[in-house]
Amino acid sequence: MLLAFVGLGWLCSRRLAIDPRPIATLLIYIVAPLTFFRGLTLGGPTPGYLLLTLGLFATASLIAIAVGRLARPVFPAQEAAVLAFSAGTGNTGYFGLPIAMVLLPPEGVTQYLFCLLGITLYEFTVGFYLSARGQFSVRQSLVKILRLPLIYAFLAALLVSGLGLTVPAAVMDGLDVFPSTYTLLGMMIIGMTLGRVSIREFDMRFIGACVVVRYGLWPLLAGVAVLALQATLGISAELALALLLVGVVPMAANVVVVAMELAIRPEKGAIAVLLTTLAAPLLIPLYLAGLLGLTGLR
Repeated sequence: MLLAFVGLGWLCSRRLAIDPRPIATLLIYIVAPLTFFRGLTLGGPTPGYLLLTLGLFATASLIAIAVGRLARPVFPAQEAAVLAFSAGTGNTGYFGLPIAMVLLPPEGVTQYLFCLLGITLYEFTVGFYLSARGQFSVRQSLVKILRLPLIYAFLAALLVSGLGLTVPAAVMDGLDVFPSTYTLLGMMIIGMTLGRVSIREFDMRFIGACVVVRYGLWPLLAGVAVLALQATLGISAELALALLLVGVVPMAANVVVVAMELAIRPEKGAIAVLLTTLAAPLLIPLYLAGLLGLTGLR
């Protein structure tokens, strides 16, 4: 179904000449903040859950900064910025969440959601800054981050939960439409961008770098992290599987969304996202089977 949404976006671009840039802006400034405000208020943040968010945020940020420094001498500035952004994230929401809901019990799904939140916060803070630095000054990049409402949605949700406030039922009912909208538009925008791509945008060097980071580095780090946590803290099987799943999802659709908002080569990002998404149904079972065996969960 997710790939069907990509195809629908491609048709909209080719046949209806729909411009995906306003949709990218809508996702960043309206749909994403309300989606995550709803999820946080329903999930009930606890110190343990927020530690998961902080850990994934820090991991994603460090990976992106490291890859960005390695990429700058090799790739043009804008491509290096897209690669750095994509290195720190994955399709943990649109693609990974439905898998988590199948594989994990309710407690595991909640833990996965707070891992997902850490990745998302990275995307709209450190990741957005690294992407903006591909063509903006430090001051301009910071100003763009301060304009992102997802940061304030996160703080508002923490305030609501911390003070024990109750969001009116009518408001929560109204927010129910946003998670589905987030998934639909997020995948369609990949297809809309691909509808504008020409064959000269197919850059094997750039795509190869994206694939190595997403399907090479991240699964390795996820496996090592689970083994380390098992040896030190003795984490549950549900949390271990949630962390492994974060490591094996394809590239994030938000790579295209952010690249389009900042006008930094969204076409190249869209091709890489599509290829890793097409490979995911084949690779995820293989990766999970291997990692579960390695970590003793199978």
